[in-house]
Amino acid sequence: MRHVIFRVEKERYGLPLIAVKEVVVPPERFTRVPRAPKAVTGVMNLRGRVVTVVELRQLLGLPEGPSPNGRVVLLERGRRDLGLLVTDVEGIEAVERVSAAPGRTVPAVRGVARLRGLAVTVLDPEGLDSAVVGLFTAAQK
Repeated sequence: MRHVIFRVEKERYGLPLIAVKEVVVPPERFTRVPRAPKAVTGVMNLRGRVVTVVELRQLLGLPEGPSPNGRVVLLERGRRDLGLLVTDVEGIEAVERVSAAPGRTVPAVRGVARLRGLAVTVLDPEGLDSAVVGLFTAAQK
Protein backbone atom coordinates (compact mmCIF):
# COMPACT_ATOMS: atom_id res chain seq x y z
CA MET A 1 0.00 0.00 0.00
CA ARG A 2 1.28 3.46 -0.86
CA HIS A 3 1.76 5.99 1.94
CA VAL A 4 2.53 9.70 2.13
CA ILE A 5 5.74 9.98 4.17
CA PHE A 6 6.36 13.15 6.16
CA ARG A 7 8.36 14.41 9.12
CA VAL A 8 7.68 16.17 12.40
CA GLU A 9 11.15 17.43 13.26
CA LYS A 10 13.37 14.36 12.65
CA GLU A 11 10.69 11.69 13.21
CA ARG A 12 9.15 10.10 10.11
CA TYR A 13 5.45 9.30 9.81
CA GLY A 14 3.23 7.83 7.15
CA LEU A 15 -0.44 7.99 6.22
CA PRO A 16 -2.17 5.82 3.62
CA LEU A 17 -2.27 7.74 0.33
CA ILE A 18 -6.00 7.11 0.03
CA ALA A 19 -6.55 9.10 3.27
CA VAL A 20 -4.64 12.19 2.05
CA LYS A 21 -6.50 14.73 -0.06
CA GLU A 22 -3.53 17.00 -0.79
CA VAL A 23 -0.49 18.73 0.67
CA VAL A 24 -0.39 22.54 0.77
CA VAL A 25 1.93 25.31 1.90
CA PRO A 26 0.48 26.89 5.04
CA PRO A 27 -0.56 30.53 5.07
CA GLU A 28 1.61 33.08 6.86
CA ARG A 29 -0.97 33.20 9.65
CA PHE A 30 -3.77 30.96 10.76
CA THR A 31 -7.02 32.37 12.09
CA ARG A 32 -7.15 31.49 15.78
CA VAL A 33 -10.25 29.80 17.13
CA PRO A 34 -11.37 31.13 20.53
CA ARG A 35 -11.21 28.53 23.32
CA ALA A 36 -9.83 25.91 20.93
CA PRO A 37 -7.56 23.20 22.35
CA LYS A 38 -3.83 23.96 22.36
CA ALA A 39 -3.14 21.46 19.56
CA VAL A 40 -5.41 23.39 17.18
CA THR A 41 -3.20 25.87 15.35
CA GLY A 42 -6.24 27.58 13.86
CA VAL A 43 -8.19 27.56 10.64
CA MET A 44 -7.26 28.48 7.10
CA ASN A 45 -9.23 29.24 3.96
CA LEU A 46 -8.43 26.86 1.13
CA ARG A 47 -10.31 27.64 -2.07
CA GLY A 48 -13.38 28.76 -0.14
CA ARG A 49 -13.34 25.91 2.39
CA VAL A 50 -12.53 26.37 6.05
CA VAL A 51 -9.86 23.87 7.13
CA THR A 52 -9.13 23.18 10.79
CA VAL A 53 -5.35 22.80 11.18
CA VAL A 54 -3.88 20.78 14.04
CA GLU A 55 -0.23 20.62 15.03
CA LEU A 56 0.51 16.90 14.74
CA ARG A 57 3.24 17.02 17.40
CA GLN A 58 0.78 18.15 20.07
CA LEU A 59 -1.97 15.82 18.89
CA LEU A 60 0.37 12.85 19.35
CA GLY A 61 1.65 14.12 22.70
CA LEU A 62 5.23 14.59 21.50
CA PRO A 63 7.69 16.84 23.41
CA GLU A 64 7.31 20.57 22.92
CA GLY A 65 9.42 22.28 20.30
CA PRO A 66 9.19 25.03 17.73
CA SER A 67 5.99 24.94 15.70
CA PRO A 68 6.59 23.52 12.26
CA ASN A 69 5.57 25.70 9.37
CA GLY A 70 6.55 23.44 6.49
CA ARG A 71 3.41 21.85 5.09
CA VAL A 72 -0.22 21.08 5.84
CA VAL A 73 -1.30 17.53 5.03
CA LEU A 74 -5.04 17.61 4.30
CA LEU A 75 -6.93 14.47 5.22
CA GLU A 76 -9.82 13.16 3.15
CA ARG A 77 -12.58 13.19 5.80
CA GLY A 78 -15.75 13.60 3.74
CA ARG A 79 -17.56 16.86 4.46
CA ARG A 80 -15.13 18.02 7.16
CA ASP A 81 -11.63 19.23 6.25
CA LEU A 82 -8.76 18.51 8.64
CA GLY A 83 -5.15 19.60 8.14
CA LEU A 84 -2.08 18.33 9.96
CA LEU A 85 0.79 20.78 10.39
CA VAL A 86 4.08 18.94 9.75
CA THR A 87 7.73 19.89 9.22
CA ASP A 88 8.14 18.49 5.70
CA VAL A 89 6.70 15.98 3.25
CA GLU A 90 9.21 13.52 1.81
CA GLY A 91 7.01 11.87 -0.80
CA ILE A 92 4.95 8.80 -1.57
CA GLU A 93 6.38 5.37 -0.83
CA ALA A 94 5.16 1.78 -0.91
CA VAL A 95 4.94 0.40 2.61
CA GLU A 96 4.40 -3.34 2.60
CA ARG A 97 4.46 -4.47 6.22
CA VAL A 98 3.25 -2.55 9.22
CA SER A 99 3.93 -4.20 12.56
CA ALA A 100 1.76 -3.33 15.53
CA ALA A 101 3.14 -0.58 17.73
CA PRO A 102 4.38 -1.97 21.04
CA GLY A 103 2.11 -0.92 23.90
CA ARG A 104 -0.15 1.00 21.54
CA THR A 105 -1.43 3.76 23.81
CA VAL A 106 -2.12 6.38 21.14
CA PRO A 107 -5.14 5.39 19.02
CA ALA A 108 -3.82 7.51 16.14
CA VAL A 109 -0.83 5.17 15.70
CA ARG A 110 -1.43 2.03 13.64
CA GLY A 111 2.09 0.66 13.87
CA VAL A 112 5.68 0.88 12.68
CA ALA A 113 7.19 0.04 9.30
CA ARG A 114 10.70 -0.06 7.86
CA LEU A 115 11.47 2.07 4.85
CA ARG A 116 14.99 2.04 3.44
CA GLY A 117 16.33 0.90 6.79
CA LEU A 118 14.62 3.65 8.80
CA ALA A 119 11.56 3.38 11.03
CA VAL A 120 8.35 5.08 9.97
CA THR A 121 5.42 5.43 12.37
CA VAL A 122 2.28 4.65 10.41
CA LEU A 123 -0.72 6.68 11.53
CA ASP A 124 -4.39 5.70 11.44
CA PRO A 125 -6.56 8.39 9.76
CA GLU A 126 -9.67 7.43 11.73
CA GLY A 127 -7.67 7.51 14.97
CA LEU A 128 -6.37 10.99 14.14
CA ASP A 129 -9.89 12.19 13.39
CA SER A 130 -11.18 10.71 16.66
CA ALA A 131 -8.32 12.34 18.58
CA VAL A 132 -9.22 15.77 17.15
CA VAL A 133 -12.92 15.28 17.94
CA GLY A 134 -11.86 14.25 21.46
CA LEU A 135 -9.87 17.48 21.82
CA PHE A 136 -12.90 19.60 21.07
CA THR A 137 -15.16 17.49 23.28
CA ALA A 138 -12.74 17.86 26.22
CA ALA A 139 -12.42 21.61 25.59
CA GLN A 140 -16.20 22.10 25.83
CA LYS A 141 -16.37 20.55 29.30
